[in-house]
Amino acid sequence: MTVPGGFASALRRHRTLLLPALLLCGSLAAWAAATEPWSGAPEPPQVETPSYEYDGRFTFVRIRFRPLDWGFGEYSWGLDLKWNHDYPQAEKNFSRIVEEITGIDVQQGTGNVLEIDDPRLFDYPWAYMCEPGFWSPTDEQVEILRQYLLRGGFLVIDDFFDQPGRSAQWSNFRHQIERVFPGVILYPMQVDHPIFRTFFELDDLDFSVPEMGDWFPPAIYGVFEDNDPQKRLLAIVNYNMDVGDYWEWSDTAFYPAHMTQKGFKLGINYLAYGLLY
Repeated sequence: MTVPGGFASALRRHRTLLLPALLLCGSLAAWAAATEPWSGAPEPPQVETPSYEYDGRFTFVRIRFRPLDWGFGEYSWGLDLKWNHDYPQAEKNFSRIVEEITGIDVQQGTGNVLEIDDPRLFDYPWAYMCEPGFWSPTDEQVEILRQYLLRGGFLVIDDFFDQPGRSAQWSNFRHQIERVFPGVILYPMQVDHPIFRTFFELDDLDFSVPEMGDWFPPAIYGVFEDNDPQKRLLAIVNYNMDVGDYWEWSDTAFYPAHMTQKGFKLGINYLAYGLLY
């Protein structure tokens, strides 16, 4: 595929970077446990991930956080740590496709897994986080993330779902992002926004997960600087969606090819927009 003129070189040059009142004591305790970092939760196991030094190439960065809940599961290390869903195959496949299609020089492999308060985060202008329904950053991390985004960083938030009539995942994410940007407005995104046309032109934003049927209607939201949709888009939020899953299983027959291809197109648009704007 022909890369749009100057696109790859332009990307390489770009490196700058309350809930309602609760009446019952039991409900109050539950709310506190859900909003205080790791309150009452056992310490999750420490796991080692590869670390790549910054060398000018695009490196996929995944945000690691200490989850409000964790357990065992069919994920890396046999653990369900929430932040590790689809890791590392999603970034491996995404990084390969990015280089093949865009011509961007990419650090191939598993990318870097960084906590928000890792100073290396500011070396990378684009980051990915999944399962924010279990995310509970410290006050220090809240301030660091705010500065990262306002100084040119871009965050993709993916892979969290709520059953019909429930909103636990969304409520926690909403609470945490309001700590980052008090009074934040989460704007529903439409397909005519430039982020969906930066590299590929998408016809629609239907990223339904087939096995979940119509129970989980997908929606994409944007976080804009100063709550102004005419200003810079700081973060994109995939709710009731799991684009990382499309990347992870793209080299298998788990999903139809047209779905994984659409997932890559969305991800590449996110990357291109995040690096160029």
